[in-house]
Amino acid sequence: QVQLSESGGGLVQAGGSLRLSCAASGRTFNSYVVGWFRQAPGKEREFVAAIGWGGGPTYYANSLEGRFTISRNNAEHTVYLQMNSLKPEDTALYYCAASKRGYARANGNDYDYWGQGTQVTVSS
Repeated sequence: QVQLSESGGGLVQAGGSLRLSCAASGRTFNSYVVGWFRQAPGKEREFVAAIGWGGGPTYYANSLEGRFTISRNNAEHTVYLQMNSLKPEDTALYYCAASKRGYARANGNDYDYWGQGTQVTVSS
């Protein structure tokens, strides 16, 4: 069993940065693929980024244009999402998710555990 807890969201102006954290419990977390997803009001959940158990490989949504970076610190059981050059369209509830499936990437159905989310609001 893995429990996930996101933090680091908040209100930021366009062009600013935030770093989200996903802290996990559970001894086996370090063997899980971890992904970040987001959901804006009235929209479907969408994939943001994913990272393999060893810190790589990493995968990103094409729409991010290189502005976000996913990383993990297995010693601290934490995965991070560094978000730079934020835009109003990045406003959403951001979730982290963990998967036992080594092939997990952008499909949310491949993930077994989800956090409660952290709100990111980008003002123009």
